[in-house]
Amino acid sequence: MVAPTTSLADRRAHANDQASSLSPADFAASADKVDCERGAIDQQFPSRSSQPVTGCSTLLRFVVLLGLVFLVQHFWPFPSLLQWESESVAGLDDLCPQVEALTPPQHEALLRSLDQEFGSTEFKLKAYESLGGAVRIPTESYDDLGLPSEDPRWEIEAKFHEYLESRFPKVHANLKRTKVNTYALVYKWKGTANVKPLLLAAHMDVVPVNPSTYDDWTNPPYSGYYDGEWIWGRGSCDDKPGVIGILTAIETLLERGFVPSRTVLLAFGVDEEVTGHEGAGAINKYLLEAYGTDSIAMLVDEGGGYDDLGGTVFATPAVAEKGYMDIRMDVLTPGGHSSRPPKHTGIGILAGLITELEAHPHEPELARGRTYYQGLECRAKYDTSFPASMRKLVQQSQTSDAKLRELQDVLIDFDPMFYAMSGTTQAIDLIGGGVKVNALPEAVWAVANYRIADYSSPAELMDRLIDIILPVAAKHNMTLEAFGKTMGLEGPSWGTIRLSDAYNTSLAPAPVTPTTGSGPYELLSGTIRSTLETHLRKDSLPMTAIVSPGLLNGNTDTLYYWNLTKHIFRYSHLGAADAFNGEHTINEAIRAEGFLEQIRFLTRLILNADQSDLLE
Repeated sequence: MVAPTTSLADRRAHANDQASSLSPADFAASADKVDCERGAIDQQFPSRSSQPVTGCSTLLRFVVLLGLVFLVQHFWPFPSLLQWESESVAGLDDLCPQVEALTPPQHEALLRSLDQEFGSTEFKLKAYESLGGAVRIPTESYDDLGLPSEDPRWEIEAKFHEYLESRFPKVHANLKRTKVNTYALVYKWKGTANVKPLLLAAHMDVVPVNPSTYDDWTNPPYSGYYDGEWIWGRGSCDDKPGVIGILTAIETLLERGFVPSRTVLLAFGVDEEVTGHEGAGAINKYLLEAYGTDSIAMLVDEGGGYDDLGGTVFATPAVAEKGYMDIRMDVLTPGGHSSRPPKHTGIGILAGLITELEAHPHEPELARGRTYYQGLECRAKYDTSFPASMRKLVQQSQTSDAKLRELQDVLIDFDPMFYAMSGTTQAIDLIGGGVKVNALPEAVWAVANYRIADYSSPAELMDRLIDIILPVAAKHNMTLEAFGKTMGLEGPSWGTIRLSDAYNTSLAPAPVTPTTGSGPYELLSGTIRSTLETHLRKDSLPMTAIVSPGLLNGNTDTLYYWNLTKHIFRYSHLGAADAFNGEHTINEAIRAEGFLEQIRFLTRLILNADQSDLLE
């Protein structure tokens, strides 16, 4: 727990209390003491005073001092404001509870020895090269990939398998590896105890690099080059550090002769960047057959990381994911020669549809108890850079609906991510139609991508779109076919507007992982804190760490694992400053020291989970 420091308001209030509690006699004695001290000083430095100092002025001083105390207490505007800073922390005491940093007592000596090894130049260079070599194999996923048994573009994954075998020989000698649906991988590190396994997940595929951007990269996109600080290339952040970090941690433990009590399962997807159906989807079926429903003690996949906010590191493992849906809008109209056009062509009508949708964005909603709101509570309590006024609003919003709405209004300007995190987002990403410049378009289309708020649903989204688009269809004398139902005009119409689930990828928001009071969350939090508070980094990252539940806008392979466990965490243990230019973009690169900390985190997680009573 973070103890609040004594503020200026506290000190001023204390002084005022002391002053107001003094009796006139006390004041007189105090003033006479000051007179004597001033007299002694003036004898040493005669020029300091031209008038004799006597006790005769005691009463006057007493009156003046009482007046000053009254003014400070009743008219000075600052004490009440500053006093709020300490009072507000006290008012947030019950929010965002933290667990102590967790180090397994049975393996404490092993951890100390491993940290010495992790800090060695030899280990670092070997680990960095392991990631660099993985980056050099371009395991790109494409939206139009066929089945693994049919599409030759999958074959690069076999080369990646061979690389893993050569780089991690002890893993492949001691763990059982199963190829699922040809290219996805499941590893089993069998434990000695009959308890639920720990599941660590990652994905081996990467998004493609646009060949026209190759010259824009500081280093070639598949170089895997380590320049002394950064490891460059596509997949260096997303998500080959997950794969290589997990295998490096286990390889190192095997070298030390470690035998786990708790079975550790590894699930490496092969198409996470294109829905994950052939990889994680197939892995889920395999694990269900082998272990059954609710058979996993805890699952950790890629996701949140940590950041330095005002001298305190905030780690945000994602315990929830937004829903997902791609909506296709087709506008079907009669064709004809463009020399005899109607008032609006199909393209014009489609443009009007898009304009109408963008004119009615989904309004965000700040809801108590949801993951984003819980993150605000943590910041209000622990983030010293969080404005006092915001801290006050967070506290007041606990019980006041009016203050909750006021906080929401403030967040619109305060947090640039507020809209994305607290509401359903909409992005018109694809559009097409028309075949010739002198022929009226008979079929035009667009696709809108929606990330559905964690308090909403695909059904609610579809109903809302119908309400917006139905008047547009009526305006143009058109029928609306929405998600398999015909509505609107009953008689003849000039054309049709059709809404559909573009790729049958409709996904409800993920079940929220239990946090406060939950053993797996406490184990993860304690592991994060112990890793951060003992980091080996050379930079000035603070050692004080706070863990706050987070929400992912996107979806990971975990969307296929909901029936395996309710304890799903999306957390990569990567610092915000450790990604050079983000993911899925030019100059993707990871700070080498950040990758080293991922390995340390995964090692501590395995050891903490091994004999902990926090897991089933």
